Order: sequence, then structure tokens, then C-alpha cells
Amino acid sequence: MFDKRVLDATRSTLQTIAKSLLARGIGANQVTVAGFVVGMMALPLLAFNHPLLALVCILLNRLFDGLDGTLARLTEPTDRGGFLDIVLDFLFYSAIPLGFALGNPELNALPAAVLIYAFIGTGCSFLAFATIAAKRNLSSLAFPDKSFYYLGGLSEATETIFVFALMCLFPSWFGVFAYGFALICIITTFLRISAGMSQFK
Repeated sequence: MFDKRVLDATRSTLQTIAKSLLARGIGANQVTVAGFVVGMMALPLLAFNHPLLALVCILLNRLFDGLDGTLARLTEPTDRGGFLDIVLDFLFYSAIPLGFALGNPELNALPAAVLIYAFIGTGCSFLAFATIAAKRNLSSLAFPDKSFYYLGGLSEATETIFVFALMCLFPSWFGVFAYGFALICIITTFLRISAGMSQFK
């Protein structure tokens, strides 16, 4: 819901950093992989109940995620890079509730499972829409720089990271945040299904 606003607000800063990285010979795919590795460090940190350190990894992952796309656009975006970026993003997102489940299975396993299930809905509806949109040569006016059709919704990357931050800051409330965000993800899934059924007549 807020991704476009965040992208617009951070574009200038990301371009400055990306140009510096490019001058040092660092490419978009390198940043994508590095960001994934850093982000996945949140999983063991959460499993061993270090949520504040995990939050640092989560935020760094998002910084890298913004930089890899900016780097790609400063050079030449590739299908390979776009594919790698979205696959690693979804793996990272699912790792966070898994980390909380491992850290406190008795309290967190069920809400984590529900949230990961809800992520499956948002992810598959997002990617299925993008696949058919590409077949029909459709492009997103809201996100023209993306490597594929980026269908928005109530639960986009910005909202997901905001909820992850709340979970890390208030880990005893993980279940409440997980169930609440799962509901938002389910609503997003139904909205995307509705959009697909309407668009692809």
C-alpha cells in the first residue's frame, strides 16, 4: 500500500549509494545475494531470542533490496536479476516468522504457521498475476521500473517490514501481530484474485 511512496522518497538516496557501489565494480546481483545472506542471519538470531539484532539484519536486507534494483537501472536490468531478486525476497520473508517459531515453539509455532500460509496466498497471487500480465504484454503504471508486473495490495513490502519491526520490538506480542497481519494478507490475496479474474477476462 505504501511501497510507491517509500520508493519515491528514497530514490535519490539510493541512487547516490548505488553510484558509489557501481564505481567500485559492485553489481546488482552481488548486492541481491549479499542482502539475502544478511537478511537470513535474522533467522538464527530470532531462534536464539535476539530480536533487536535480528531487526538490524531485516532493515539491512531492505536497504540492499532497494540498492540492487537501483544498481540494475543504472546499468541494464536483466531477467536473471529480477528472477533472483523476487525468489530471495520470498524466502527471506518466510524466514522471519519461522525464526520466531523456533525461538518459542509453544507460543509462536501456530501463529507463525498461519502467517506463512497467508504469505503463500499473497506470493502466489502476486506471481500468477505477473505471469499472465507478461503473457498479455501488460505493464504496471504505478511501478514502471519493476522487471515484471508489480500488483500492489494492502500488504506490500513496506507493511511487511513494519510488522516485522513491531514483532522484533515487542516479541511477546508476536502472536497478535502474526494473526493480524495474516488477516491483512488474506484480504490482499482475495483482492488480487478479484483483480486477476476481472483483468483476464
